Amino acid sequence: MNLLKDPWLIFKVQQPDGSLVEQTLPITAITKPEVIDFALPRADFQGAAYQFVIGLLQTCFAPDDEFEWEDNYLEPPTEEVLQKAFSKAEHAFNAIGDGPLFMQDFDCLDDAKPTSISGLLIEAPGGNGLKLNTDHFVKRGIGEAMSLPLAVLALFTLQINAPSGGQGHRTGLRGGGPLTTLVMPQQERAPLWRKLWFNITPKNDSDSEPDFDSDTLFPWLGKTRVSAKKGSETYQKDVHPLHMFWAMPRRIRLIVEDVAGECSLTGKSCSQLVKLYKTQNYGANYAGSWSHPLTPYKRDLKKPDQEDLSIKGQPGGITYKIWDVLTLTGSPDGGKTQQMCARVVRSFNNLVNDDILEDVTAQARLWVFGYDMDNMKARGWYSEIMPLYQVPSAKQQHILGHIKELQSIANDALWHCRSQIKAAWFDKPGDAKGDFSFIDTAFWQQTQSAFFAAVQQLMSSDSLYLTSMEAKQWLFTLRNVALSLFDEYALSELGSERSMAKRIGARKSLLKGLYSKSFKNFEKEHQIEPIKEAK
Repeated sequence: MNLLKDPWLIFKVQQPDGSLVEQTLPITAITKPEVIDFALPRADFQGAAYQFVIGLLQTCFAPDDEFEWEDNYLEPPTEEVLQKAFSKAEHAFNAIGDGPLFMQDFDCLDDAKPTSISGLLIEAPGGNGLKLNTDHFVKRGIGEAMSLPLAVLALFTLQINAPSGGQGHRTGLRGGGPLTTLVMPQQERAPLWRKLWFNITPKNDSDSEPDFDSDTLFPWLGKTRVSAKKGSETYQKDVHPLHMFWAMPRRIRLIVEDVAGECSLTGKSCSQLVKLYKTQNYGANYAGSWSHPLTPYKRDLKKPDQEDLSIKGQPGGITYKIWDVLTLTGSPDGGKTQQMCARVVRSFNNLVNDDILEDVTAQARLWVFGYDMDNMKARGWYSEIMPLYQVPSAKQQHILGHIKELQSIANDALWHCRSQIKAAWFDKPGDAKGDFSFIDTAFWQQTQSAFFAAVQQLMSSDSLYLTSMEAKQWLFTLRNVALSLFDEYALSELGSERSMAKRIGARKSLLKGLYSKSFKNFEKEHQIEPIKEAK
């Protein structure tokens, strides 16, 4: 199976009557207007498919400039044109056969012991979890027989998200469980081509042409950069910039059986099965600062020798508290740190600001997804659609400061809310153990629409400031949600007279906190007439 010639990816195809069907088609089908999305059985596979095709287009079909980008946006290439472009790399995308195999180790790993193919799935329990029988919530036995296409996709998904995997089993180039941000059209049923092309960046004058036969581009074309010894790290200067789409930290070989059977991920029959794979440690050890085009980063300006940190999934999900990091570039704290949204987001903003595309608020939104990893353990998978606004580069620093202010006062309101709920529940709230993230999640969800309303008002203002009334509405929302959550979690049951007195006392403390110094400073800065503290 060759990934650039043979049908292997499952697509959603819109029929003339508007209904959707799933079809397995070759990769060049992405240019068909009726093909509107991938149709894969797992959310992480869906995200990986986007990254695979975006990487392929950027590698083989990148536009020379903004005008060529616009031409391909308005009139997609034919399948024949795409096939010709992809043919340059066909030799690097074989899944089986003689010679180098896609995302698989150059060596056959004959001495490695075969292990279940389910181990490629990031949330699958590891060997120690199986041995100790601790896989209570993430069950063993998932994906124990995969069709060859899904086994290849599972392999690619692991390589681009690879968490720490024990001694010598290297993490991905972006670190374990990075967030990916993609620019997407507003319309759900926009052609897949536009969803992909929004994330393709025009070439720079400094970009070097890729050598499609080089392992500095496709690492599986050459001997593995074995990293058993110090000094064997792989840095950005050692490879072609497009290598970032094809980074391969894990040494893996699939064991493909030419037998018919049923894929346990789809329940569909297939002519080839993959039940086992071989793996060996000490693959490529990516070190230093990288700037993957699909991921945002933060940089400590006070420590220039420190590596840039990719933004990763965290408990509680993806909320507006990190929205600015995902969409804006600047230094929000007076030069201590620099935050950088993904290159595809910056490039899209440039296309809008250069009038290649019209108002981005009408054109696009942001899709953010990724794993929340605790070392080797997957705590969750998050996927969110968020607004994307047009912000000229020269004004991003100014806008960023105001957005941080909105987030800061929201954090203060949440802290008071969470603290007083715990005070209502426990005699010693400071010693209380347990997971209270559900309070945070509810708060962020219930204030999110008000936050983006404030941001939109900020963006549309000629002065780039909130009016007193708009700022007042934001404060009202924060206070109202904080009190509402307290009442829901702490006052929903009557309890004893003693406990009720305790809870009423905690609510009074919450009210006091919601009118404390930081809130009064916000009112003063935005010229809001002071609101008397509620009794």
